[in-house]
Amino acid sequence: MAKIVQSTARAVVSYGVNPVARFLLRIGVTPNAVTVAGTVGVLIGSYLGALGHLFWATVIVTACALTDVLDGTMARMRGSSGRFGALLDSSMDRIADGAVFGAVVYYLATEGNPYGGVVATLISLVFGQVVSYVKARAESLGLNADVGIAERLERLLIVGVGGLLGAADFEWGLPAAMWVLAVLSVITAFQRLIHAGRTEPKVPQE
Repeated sequence: MAKIVQSTARAVVSYGVNPVARFLLRIGVTPNAVTVAGTVGVLIGSYLGALGHLFWATVIVTACALTDVLDGTMARMRGSSGRFGALLDSSMDRIADGAVFGAVVYYLATEGNPYGGVVATLISLVFGQVVSYVKARAESLGLNADVGIAERLERLLIVGVGGLLGAADFEWGLPAAMWVLAVLSVITAFQRLIHAGRTEPKVPQE
């Protein structure tokens, strides 16, 4: 299901991203510059979220998160999706995710931790990092862990929905979204571990 949602979302976004990618390449902007700029935008949006400006924080973070598609599209168009670009993209994703969840923790803490939302957000943050790590580590070991019901796109969408509910004065909205995300993140981490274990080549017995 996650793959269907992610593929559909990326297809829709790419339809609008392609002209922008071509324009940026024409004026000399590099994919790596877009990656860094997108992360800076997420940091700004996260700061606004920490201060309680949930609507604008959600809008800015969502818009800047789309650079994850834009920089990849630019790299493919230029035919230079190198190893450093992949490393930079992955590193910036971790920084952006940390900023988003850190902002949510700070905001919910200042609001008196409604419905235990701080705990849910911390669980989501930790297991979100585990989800990404398991896939990267599995690939480095020749295993496959490319599965899961809550990959990065789904996680950001859930946080965004919670932010919009919170902006609409539904106090339960953001904490509820974080609890849903916490559960899905834990499930996804174990899904990837189990799948990776099943893809390990069998050692022939003498």
